[in-house]
Amino acid sequence: MTAQDTVARDRLRAFIERIERLEEEKASIADDIKEVYGEARANGFDVKAMRKIVALRKVDPVERMEMEAVLDLYMNELGMKPGSEERQ
Repeated sequence: MTAQDTVARDRLRAFIERIERLEEEKASIADDIKEVYGEARANGFDVKAMRKIVALRKVDPVERMEMEAVLDLYMNELGMKPGSEERQ
């Protein structure tokens, strides 16, 4: 085996080990998040709504406004909003 092969093997092993460590951290963080949602649920909060808010906060405000406008339009067209009637 050449020195170049050894270096490539060592670099590959280092990348794999870094990924494995990060995967372990990711699993730990996912468990922590699950625990926080559990605490929120135990304190009477609607976890489904909280998850939606967390997702919405990740979206650019302008993009979110556009999405909400389209959603509002569609809901109105389908008669899903108070005072609107479904169009055939």
